[in-house]
Amino acid sequence: MDWLERLTWFPLNEFPFVVISLVLAFTIHEFAHAYSAYKFGDNTAYDAGRVTLNPAAHLDVIGTILIFLVGFGWAKPVPVNRGRFKHPRLMGIVVSAVGPLSNLFLAAVGILLAVLVFQTGWMINASIGVQSAVETFLEYLIVLNIGLFLFNLIPLPPLDGYRIIQDLVPLRVRLRMDENVQWGMFLFLLIVFIPPLRAVTLTPLFNLTEGIIAGIAGFYGLFY
Repeated sequence: MDWLERLTWFPLNEFPFVVISLVLAFTIHEFAHAYSAYKFGDNTAYDAGRVTLNPAAHLDVIGTILIFLVGFGWAKPVPVNRGRFKHPRLMGIVVSAVGPLSNLFLAAVGILLAVLVFQTGWMINASIGVQSAVETFLEYLIVLNIGLFLFNLIPLPPLDGYRIIQDLVPLRVRLRMDENVQWGMFLFLLIVFIPPLRAVTLTPLFNLTEGIIAGIAGFYGLFY
């Protein structure tokens, strides 16, 4: 199994914790997009069966596999018809932003649980194995969700950061962005599949994520 270990981003013995964390992260993220669009008057995602907490409706096979291979990926994009919103630009920003914010919320929940579990003595009578499993799961829940929050704010299509920028800029700029969206997609794919480009562009993101986690862990005395 050494060859498989070398191919993957995460240790094989920690895969169950990674899978659970990612399923939660992707499902809540896409549900947040779909539900907010539905509440703002767009039934597109609802009719497509995306206003649900069923992970099967949201997970993308390739995007999920890439998480394990290169450390990041994606779920199925939620279809949104901004023309059905009462205030398309404002509501478009909200619908785009709630996805990353949902990941930030999950990270905050993970931090709260870690503090409650490890700073209040709840696990004092648990075995070392159980304590280690809970700690590993909460660490992945926090790390992956903070990473996804930051990653999704990158202003490249098809990420949420790009959609937020589209709704913030003047209409003429948005039209130019729409005309050149294929180049942004091409650049995104290059970053995904070419290791040197991935290292140059995403290393700062990984470093920022690690710095945030280290700061949180140091402040609360968690994990380290």
